[in-house]
Amino acid sequence: MAVDDHLLEAEDKMERAVEHLKSEFRSVRTGHASAGLVEHIKVNYYGAPTELRQMATITCPEPLLIVIKPYDPSSIGDISKAIQASDLGITPSSDGKVIRLAVPPLSEERRKQITHQLKEMSEQARVSLRNTRRDCIKAIDADKKGKTIGEDDAKKGHDDATDMVHKYEKLIDQALETKTKEVMET
Repeated sequence: MAVDDHLLEAEDKMERAVEHLKSEFRSVRTGHASAGLVEHIKVNYYGAPTELRQMATITCPEPLLIVIKPYDPSSIGDISKAIQASDLGITPSSDGKVIRLAVPPLSEERRKQITHQLKEMSEQARVSLRNTRRDCIKAIDADKKGKTIGEDDAKKGHDDATDMVHKYEKLIDQALETKTKEVMET
């Protein structure tokens, strides 16, 4: 396999790691209501775990309110149970047609805990990037040892893999900074 193929594969994995981190960030609670908080909650719907976003319309008409309108009104009880069972810490209220989630404002201590949690998530994504770089370099070295690529190409591949990690680490840092700012706003 050519060095470029190894690098393309590594870049794809790094891109997916950053996207995964961003999707995790969307499910982290901030001071404002967001559909991302609840859309991935699994609801036991007719015996099958189903994501809430597939079962209902989720809107945020006010900064501290999430409104969930199920497509099937008979599923309101199941949705309420799933929200209560989640680690969201918000109690749903229902009128039989829609479910309302009042998102309470965050205390300063809770904001700091969430910021710490975001930093841990970012570090896990960085570790994933480094592991991908390590795997890419191992594959390049194996090709070099098998004499399918030259020494210069291997060296350039190593440097390119390292540069790629730095590029994606900057994207992680930007995402962390943006989300941290969002959490710390009052």
